[in-house]
Amino acid sequence: MMTDRKASVSNAASPRLRLIKYLHLILSVLLFFGFWLLFRYQKAALILNRGFRYNYFVALAYGALLMWFNGVFNSYTLGYFRIRSLAFSQFLADFFSLIITYFAVSLAWFSLWNPLPLLPLLVPQIILNCVWSYFATKYYYRIVRQYRTAVIYRNKNDLRRISELSGQPVERLFRAEAFICCEGMDFIEIREQIRGFDAVFVTGVDSSLTNALSTYCIQEDVRGFFLPPIGSVIMSGARHIKSFSSPVLSVRRATLPLEYRIAKRCSDIFFSLLLLIVCSPVMLFTALAIKLYDGGPVFYRQVRLTKDGRRFSIIKFRSMRVDAEKDGVARLSTGEDDPRITPVGRFMRAHRLDELPQLFNILRGEMSMVGPRPERPEIAEQYERVLPEFALRLQVKAGLTGYAQVYGKYNTSPYEKLEFDLLYINQMNVLTDLELMFNTFRILFYKDSTEGFDSQVSWLSEEKDPEREELHV
Repeated sequence: MMTDRKASVSNAASPRLRLIKYLHLILSVLLFFGFWLLFRYQKAALILNRGFRYNYFVALAYGALLMWFNGVFNSYTLGYFRIRSLAFSQFLADFFSLIITYFAVSLAWFSLWNPLPLLPLLVPQIILNCVWSYFATKYYYRIVRQYRTAVIYRNKNDLRRISELSGQPVERLFRAEAFICCEGMDFIEIREQIRGFDAVFVTGVDSSLTNALSTYCIQEDVRGFFLPPIGSVIMSGARHIKSFSSPVLSVRRATLPLEYRIAKRCSDIFFSLLLLIVCSPVMLFTALAIKLYDGGPVFYRQVRLTKDGRRFSIIKFRSMRVDAEKDGVARLSTGEDDPRITPVGRFMRAHRLDELPQLFNILRGEMSMVGPRPERPEIAEQYERVLPEFALRLQVKAGLTGYAQVYGKYNTSPYEKLEFDLLYINQMNVLTDLELMFNTFRILFYKDSTEGFDSQVSWLSEEKDPEREELHV
């Protein structure tokens, strides 16, 4: 009876939610179409006389781009993001769709019009996004009930990994009522404690218990959320070998198809050159500010690791004092309060300006636009003493941005960074790279993206990572 009731609520809500998402998409395209016609013909009489045939295709292309960008930015993920985050993501989708449509049409018709008359379109779109995000979110919480949630964990570090359950807006969707420490418990005992709950979050448990809990969630129509160990992340990229009569999954070191390697290198050259041109005024002013502050060198070079452990010299704008590591000992930054960071450096880090010179590393082929962030050899060695699997990140070329930067935080632990990087390695393709590059623009505006490395420092200070027992599960 409980399963039937939950299914009926979910089935009734889904079509209505899809409808209001499509409504926003249609209104956005109609707004664009109206502005586009005025942009092309300026006067209503000319619009009526010229006809719409080619403009229909422009509107369809814009709509397809808008749908893709809304998916990239999670613009319609109600319940998990704040209203302002949804509206901002929709604005970015509008902006990039408009820019790409304008340049595509200009190239197709060999005519470069003045784009300024199109920019006022963003004003009604911003209003539409704010209004839609507000009312859609309110409606979502009305028709989708709050999930009674149980959390199954092993120790306090496991609880830290799901700390977002206690913050807005996620806590409005999941009401955590039970925290069950699974240490010394078997599945039968845990099952009795989670009966009647609508959702279960599982972290830090062994593989046999994970299997039993995932089966239970499917059988009882309970929403299951699992924070996987490294072994499970690796297996998520396994390939089914169809030559055996039993299901056999194969894992191997990452090997990139030739066509993808060529496409990735071409996109690296194109985007790094484009960004160097666009950002050149910003880079010039940044270099000037660094020089005027203390007269020291503008750039900071540091040895980092890339594919297969090769070393290269990364280029960054200097954000610390000249004597920050005068004793020769490699140290992670402890965040915004690190006394070694200069005032100019603090501003650069907050806006990621110190990373811009790495575009030269990308042009030289030492890095890629997307990939695991390169670590210093000394720091990587410290990580690998506790977590030998950390070296698996070196299967591919280091990158300027990636899963860990877009979906994690600067203070994400090395264990979780490795999981993010392995997820990327499992899913590497052109579309994934494009999604991560565009999402990098979005995270630049969120404070969480510029936090320090406090948790990494504390992680290194421990003799043993609590997750180590689960790495090979």
